[in-house]
Amino acid sequence: MTIIPFPARGPRRYGVPVVTGALSYEDEQDDLVQALAARLVAGDEAALEEIYDRWSALVHTYALRALRDPHDAEEVTQQVFVAAWRSRHTLTPSPVALPAWLVGIARHKVSDVRAARARDADRLAAVVSLPGVHDEALEAADDEVAERLVVRQAVEDLPDPRRTILFLAFWEERSHAEIADRVGLPLGTVKSHVRRGLMKLHQQLEGVRHESR
Repeated sequence: MTIIPFPARGPRRYGVPVVTGALSYEDEQDDLVQALAARLVAGDEAALEEIYDRWSALVHTYALRALRDPHDAEEVTQQVFVAAWRSRHTLTPSPVALPAWLVGIARHKVSDVRAARARDADRLAAVVSLPGVHDEALEAADDEVAERLVVRQAVEDLPDPRRTILFLAFWEERSHAEIADRVGLPLGTVKSHVRRGLMKLHQQLEGVRHESR
């Protein structure tokens, strides 16, 4: 299998100081992601390295949680980005397409690993005269894991103060009033950030669900 020596991606942190200019920054990031996708489709190898650097942690975490085997997770991660390069012409560039498209590829690769494991289990079961075991709930669980990871990644990619506001709202379950006190913004501004953030997350999830079909 082709191995691509991409650089490792550094960890992200929540709760950094709140700054202004979130909307313009977010629009700029959307433009950068769309441009990055367009460069990949055009065959720019440097774009593939940038995509790996930004989203390999998401793909690897999903694969590891789905397969529960570090070796298989590493293998799937490499396969996803090799497949992304080979099938780049199937990607339609947009601000939310890249992570959804990558997770869609990852889900297919995880399914391939599961199928291989099932075949091995069937062969073993035949040897010891036991029925093979197939758990259809695994795919549903994979879907849930993928969506949770995409949501987390999408929140991490947001600029502050929206990133901090969504983190406080959904991970710490703070009320809008508590968040407003915490970040020092008007209550209406906090509610607006939550509403716009939810719209962004909805777009990400719709992309993942579409790519997995």
